[in-house]
Amino acid sequence: MNIKELLMADLKDAMKRKEVLRKSVITMLRAAVKQIEVDERRELTDDEVIDVVVTQVKQKRSVIDEFLKGDREDLANEAKAEIAVLEKYLPEQLSMDELKAIIADVISEVGATTMKDMGKVMGMVNPQVKGKADGKTVSQIVKDYLN
Repeated sequence: MNIKELLMADLKDAMKRKEVLRKSVITMLRAAVKQIEVDERRELTDDEVIDVVVTQVKQKRSVIDEFLKGDREDLANEAKAEIAVLEKYLPEQLSMDELKAIIADVISEVGATTMKDMGKVMGMVNPQVKGKADGKTVSQIVKDYLN
């Protein structure tokens, strides 16, 4: 079962169980996928659907800070709940140790020593951790290693 089929099955399940939040998040995700498919006039692969999920999670995470700054903890909690639903459609996330090991391997493989090499390192790390780790976290770890 591909991700789009899983989304449809989960949407039906959420409607049967009257889970409003889950239903709205899955509907939003399916709409984002459908919009890209219509714009590009082609079916998205599972990897591309994962990219859409990653984008949605990233957007939700960025608004949490804004909600908290605006003293809207209720909206921040809602965004966190939406992230929890979205993360079900992502591959299993890498642990911090696994992530650091991948980054260290790439740094030694590339021979990176300074911040000037960050682009090379990120270019090789990102395909390996795509959908499995947050980009900000990856970037921060690379910076820590290169400093």
